[in-house]
Amino acid sequence: MKKSVILGAITVAGLAAGAATAGTVDDVKARGKLNCGVTTGVPGFAAPDANGNWAGFDVAVCRAVAAAVLGDGTAVEFIPTTGKTRFTALASGEIDLLARNTTWTFSRDVDLKFDFVGVNYYDGQGFMVPVELGVSSAKELDGATVCIQTGTTTELNLADFFRANNISYEPVPIETNAEAQQQYLAGACDVYTTDASALAATRATFEAPDAHMVLPEIISKEPLGPLVRHGDNEWGDIARWTLNALITAEELGVTSANIGEMANGTNNPEINRLLGTEGNLGEMLGLDADWAKRAIMVEGNYGEIFEKNIGLSTPIGIARGLNAQWTDGGLIYSPPFR
Repeated sequence: MKKSVILGAITVAGLAAGAATAGTVDDVKARGKLNCGVTTGVPGFAAPDANGNWAGFDVAVCRAVAAAVLGDGTAVEFIPTTGKTRFTALASGEIDLLARNTTWTFSRDVDLKFDFVGVNYYDGQGFMVPVELGVSSAKELDGATVCIQTGTTTELNLADFFRANNISYEPVPIETNAEAQQQYLAGACDVYTTDASALAATRATFEAPDAHMVLPEIISKEPLGPLVRHGDNEWGDIARWTLNALITAEELGVTSANIGEMANGTNNPEINRLLGTEGNLGEMLGLDADWAKRAIMVEGNYGEIFEKNIGLSTPIGIARGLNAQWTDGGLIYSPPFR
């Protein structure tokens, strides 16, 4: 997950500039489906079931955008990408949107020529170890072998943390979360480090999750969110405001259960603008009045999507924390619909 070490930045930036000359929204409409880049499989965030049907927290964003633009939340081709391949896939036009727990950083925004359309999950890098290792802090990991995904700035965060604490480690490079899980459980590494959310998701799949623990240290800021190519502002606006629609719906109490009733009109002008019964926000995006209504109807508002896929009632068991609405002391916040 997340954070590429910037290799081949000039090539990727060049691809991005070329791919953005055509209008992505027109391509998506002509194709009749959204090509969405996701992980190779992280439970709760993006993973296929036995029948190849994708589901998860990030998958829901892809489906919401498809519903807004195409009127069908199932009109999505999910394209698995690794830490190394995801940016080339987006820059080249192979995918229209990358929703892959990717960290918003300066170099990705500016040097690689991508536009992050918002943050859908505030995260941080953590460490998971077997309980039998007998450590309670990452500062006790001197000399440990560490499974770490290549093509990510997780590598840089890890090096900085160990250097700052004057301890050493031996990296065990891996490509995907599935490979990391296999190597970690086989004892090829003492520690697995990645975003704390992915550690929770991975631990939940273990036969004996209680035999493993996520250490208390969070060593980085990882604002994760969907991204598009630079230079295609119309498409960027659609992706950005679809995510904002999911967030605003939760804040305003618009749910999958009551949206039909609320779409008939309410006493709250912002709800009416969001659902298209007042104003012309859809027209401003080049969409119809019901675009946001369709996006919300796919899997519900932001809170419903969170609880269904990764919340406390799921095996992943993640509390809202920083990802609570701003009205509840969290960081999830949308600009106003007006």
